[in-house]
Amino acid sequence: MERVSEILFGLIMVLTFTCSFSVIRAGDQEVREMLIGALGCNLAWGIIDAVFYLMSRLSEQGQGLVALRALRATNDPVEAHEIIGSTLPPLLASVLPQAEYQMMRQKLNEMPELPAHPRLAKEDWLDAGRIFLLVFLSTLPVAIPFVLIHRPVLALRVSNVVGIAMLFVCGYAFGRFSGFRPGRVGIVMVLVGALLVGLSIALGG
Repeated sequence: MERVSEILFGLIMVLTFTCSFSVIRAGDQEVREMLIGALGCNLAWGIIDAVFYLMSRLSEQGQGLVALRALRATNDPVEAHEIIGSTLPPLLASVLPQAEYQMMRQKLNEMPELPAHPRLAKEDWLDAGRIFLLVFLSTLPVAIPFVLIHRPVLALRVSNVVGIAMLFVCGYAFGRFSGFRPGRVGIVMVLVGALLVGLSIALGG
């Protein structure tokens, strides 16, 4: 779901450029400037999104360390239950029996010494790199028609068809993973994406 959201973000960003592009008076220079703007914008946002992901990973680890230290510091079973429950998904926490909480508490207390501070692992950096690539590469399918087709009007039409198809695929994946009807969510995502692009253009984005 998070990866689908990253692709949607990058896609809407580049569609803001292409859909506000005037093909009537466009020449090679105007097309080049639009492509540079779209690529540069998604390059910057890819970096920002990757940095935000790393910050969220540090925050998640920090919250886990705080909760584990609080768990080890308490002798109250009820408080320990609440601490463990606060770190679990609500549905899971609501069905776990008391014995499971006691077992988790025991296992957590038996863990080795905790690090002083949260640390980013190699996999975190790799995931941040993947997020950057998703946001940046989502620009290319929509931008490539302007490189391959030298008639701006036709290039814009092909680009828009590609953008609509990508919005539908992202919506389909979103619906599949979230339990909704994929085809219906795909259509809704096309409409929502068009609305977001229109609002961004209208507001000067």
